[in-house]
Amino acid sequence: MHVDLPEKRYYKIGEVAKAFDVNTSLIRFWEKEFDIIKPKKNAKGNRLFTADDIVNFKLIFSLVKERGFTLEGAKQKLKKNPDSTIYNHEIISRLETVKAALTEIKNQL
Repeated sequence: MHVDLPEKRYYKIGEVAKAFDVNTSLIRFWEKEFDIIKPKKNAKGNRLFTADDIVNFKLIFSLVKERGFTLEGAKQKLKKNPDSTIYNHEIISRLETVKAALTEIKNQL
């Protein structure tokens, strides 16, 4: 999954939800369910997500939405072998980028 977010220090919950094309309620739910998501909160109590949180959201999104894991299955996968999960996600992301580039070249012909 390609997430289109500008590079910055913190992201508001609305920006994260829009980037993943989900409701903010799902972002809050995943934050509560997965302890790898640790947003900061400003004085008003608004969540501010870091780039690390975005990477973790990508992993969760991939496992739950794209690969069909249950929440419990995704938690176990991340807990049991997080390095392998991250590595596999990076490979899949790179392959998707290559596929998109090849498709674009094909469509130009």
